[in-house]
Amino acid sequence: MKLIDMHCDTLWKLIDLDQTGDLMDNHCSVNIPFMKQAGTKAQFFACFTHFDDYKNIGGYEKAYEHVLEMISYLKRQLEEYSDEIAFARSYAELRQNVEKNKISVVLTVEEGGILDGKMERLEKLYKEGVRLITILWNYDNCIGHPNSKDVTCMWQGLTHFGREVVERMGELGMIIDVSHASDGAFRDVMEHAKGPVVASHSNCRELCNHPRNLTDEMIRELANCGGVAGLNFYGPFLGNSKESRINEMIAHILHMIRVGGSSFPAIGTDFDGFDGMEVQEIADASQMERLWDALKKAGLTERQLDKIWGENVERVLRRI
Repeated sequence: MKLIDMHCDTLWKLIDLDQTGDLMDNHCSVNIPFMKQAGTKAQFFACFTHFDDYKNIGGYEKAYEHVLEMISYLKRQLEEYSDEIAFARSYAELRQNVEKNKISVVLTVEEGGILDGKMERLEKLYKEGVRLITILWNYDNCIGHPNSKDVTCMWQGLTHFGREVVERMGELGMIIDVSHASDGAFRDVMEHAKGPVVASHSNCRELCNHPRNLTDEMIRELANCGGVAGLNFYGPFLGNSKESRINEMIAHILHMIRVGGSSFPAIGTDFDGFDGMEVQEIADASQMERLWDALKKAGLTERQLDKIWGENVERVLRRI
């Protein structure tokens, strides 16, 4: 039982919200002891910037600078706890870390607007170790348009620059993440992508009619190109605005399997990226075994569970 979690906002919470502790000891849902208890093989850490925090103090320019600060912070943490965690910028490095009994850290960026129309920033982020970018968040940006309850907005896609970004990410060896994207942006990504595409933390719209979730058509299209979707633990994306329940997580995983096959579902908890849950049956990484056990009781085989827990994401990592 080796876990790969495709999305957490722990860096953002540590640096911008809590501002106490570090990756070893904190008040977050993800830390080194919790990951060890979960049997974590790799954790994707997002450098997230909330544009509202920057629009009056330099906008995306300042947000980009802060992402670089977050990357520097993470690198210092990797040095401090080098016996426990290490960068994985490729599948080969992931395997090396396994052999050394270290948890792999995969660096990501959430909110591609920080590129601000400058392709050289994409190149810089790649050199810094970023291997996945969630190209959109909840605002229009230089890449394209986000998910929206407005049908007209939902069908708007990538900008010209956004199409160039998607193509260049594939050439560099970066994973394109369509979580938060509009339906139109998803359509354009699938047309222009030259590398792997995932939805790092998205659920099924058929079960929970939220624009952040994937339609069955999207699931099939992602699955057909070797992509995956990471199960998001946030209640409103599972089906309950105030509760994050394991039975709903199971329902979304089973639906992903029915539509996209056993090679499609993955885990993308969104830990430390949300709050407001009156009930959260899996509150942190140390409790992940609860979901494994529940899925097993629901009839999934050990082979299916191994794929969901990490092998499906490893397949994607082999492509970068």
